Amino acid sequence: MQNHHTLNKLRQDIVFDEDLAGEHLQFHTTWGIFSPREIDEGTRLLVKHLEIVPSDNCLDLGCGYGPIGLFMARRAPSGQTLMVDKDFMAVNYSNANAKHNHLPNAKAMLSNGFNHIEPGLRFNVIASNIPAKVGKEMLSLILHDAKQRLNPGGKLYVVTINGLRQYMKRNLTEIFGNYDKLKQGKTYTVAMAFKT
Repeated sequence: MQNHHTLNKLRQDIVFDEDLAGEHLQFHTTWGIFSPREIDEGTRLLVKHLEIVPSDNCLDLGCGYGPIGLFMARRAPSGQTLMVDKDFMAVNYSNANAKHNHLPNAKAMLSNGFNHIEPGLRFNVIASNIPAKVGKEMLSLILHDAKQRLNPGGKLYVVTINGLRQYMKRNLTEIFGNYDKLKQGKTYTVAMAFKT
């Protein structure tokens, strides 16, 4: 049985510093959010391959506590970065982490996929660490919506488990008319498609 002291310790934020592809960031997280103790391998692989210019407007889809979004906000200081998640705790922590890291150009909000994002908003870069259990229907909606929400020449970057690699290749090719496998690691694959 956990004693009172141990439980109180578990209720405190987990705090760690991280060097993400050369950007130093600090994260506050909590139990119940994806990968609370450290940045997961998929996210690490993804950020290494993101090409971002300082004026890009970016979207982190399924942001968790914000590592991908905050990385993009840091790289695109004169753009705006939106982070969305369907989990309200993730959104709270992403917003808090934007403040901790002095990134006023980043904000998080609740959304199930693109459903709750202002219809007029367009992005230069959309990045997502797509959960393995997302389901084909949701994935289909995400990819179609991502294309619609990108500016011409805008890029969608995704990292998925290798088991979804062929699925992503087929679907991105079908929806965007192009597909580029940027990196295949032992567990995860990073892919990119751009809007012509």
